[in-house]
Amino acid sequence: MKIACLGWGSLIWNPGDLKIKTQDWFIDGPNLPIEFVRISTDKRVTLVIDKESKPITTLWNLMNTNAFELAFHSLRKREGTIDKRIHFIKQNDVAENSIQKTIQEWLITKELDVAIWTGLYLNQKTQDKRPSVSEIVYHLKSLKNSEFKRAKEYIIKTPNQVQTEYRKTIMSELNWG
Repeated sequence: MKIACLGWGSLIWNPGDLKIKTQDWFIDGPNLPIEFVRISTDKRVTLVIDKESKPITTLWNLMNTNAFELAFHSLRKREGTIDKRIHFIKQNDVAENSIQKTIQEWLITKELDVAIWTGLYLNQKTQDKRPSVSEIVYHLKSLKNSEFKRAKEYIIKTPNQVQTEYRKTIMSELNWG
C-alpha cells in the first residue's frame, strides 16, 4: 500500500519522528483551500483546510511504511492530537465531501492508495468562527516575546508555494517581507 502524507505547514520543515521516506517533500500535492485562520493553543496562527479560501497546491511525502495503522499513528503522534483529527481517504472509498473528492482524484493520478492529513479547524480561540485577516493581524500584533517569535516563525517558514491571501496581508502589514 502506497500511503501519502499531505502537508502545508510545520510538518514540512519540522517532521519530527514522522515516518516519511525522505526529508524532501514533493510540491505537486492536491489543490486544497488552505488559509491562516486557526489560532493554536500556543497562540500561533496556523494553516488549516478552509472551504472559503482559494485552493493552493499542497505538498506531500510517501510514508515509510505500507501499513495504514502505522502511518496513521505516526502522523497522530507527530501532531500531538487525537485520532479523529487525522483524516484520510483511500482511492476506492466513497468521498463524503469536495475535499475528499479532490484528494481522491489526486491519488488516482499519482497511483497512490491512500492519503492522510491533519484535519484541524477553528477552535475556541476564535469562538469557532472564521476570523477576518484584520483580526488575525491584530492577534499577531498583540503577541509578546516568545509567542510572537513562534508565530512569526510558523508563517515565515511556511513553504513559499503556500501563498495565501492572509499570508500576503500578514507579511505586508507586519513588514515581514
